[in-house]
Amino acid sequence: MDREPIYLSKEGRIKLEKELRRLKFEERPRLVAEIKRTMEMGDLSENAEYHAAKESQGHLERKVAELEDKLSRVRTVDADQIPTDKVYLFAKVLVKDLDDGEEIEYTIAPADEADVDNDIISIKSPIGAGLLGKAVGEVAEIKIPVGVIRYEILRIGRD
Repeated sequence: MDREPIYLSKEGRIKLEKELRRLKFEERPRLVAEIKRTMEMGDLSENAEYHAAKESQGHLERKVAELEDKLSRVRTVDADQIPTDKVYLFAKVLVKDLDDGEEIEYTIAPADEADVDNDIISIKSPIGAGLLGKAVGEVAEIKIPVGVIRYEILRIGRD
């Protein structure tokens, strides 16, 4: 598996930990009980419910292993300690679209904490990557699937 660090906020790390606990202590026991129940139905070779439960168990165990790996690589970032002179991880960035004049505020976040519906964008997204390292007053020309957008950085802050 990948050994690269994963940078998350404290809240992002807690969210992953809660999900791992839910999978291990709620979903895993539920699936074990389901497998036991379906085993009691008789011939396993033709027991579709048993095979479906075993397949779900395999998916669950892969997800648990994936979350455990992620959590082993998490480095918690204190957003208050990150400078606001340029766009960095966890910055709140007010930008102006130079084509239509619309102002939008984005929060730049790790991929695991992105929430596009709330304008929390991943540093790996075209817009997030295009804004990284820019300072107030700079213009970012960002290639997106439908063309190029030009954003002027109006303000950089923290939550």
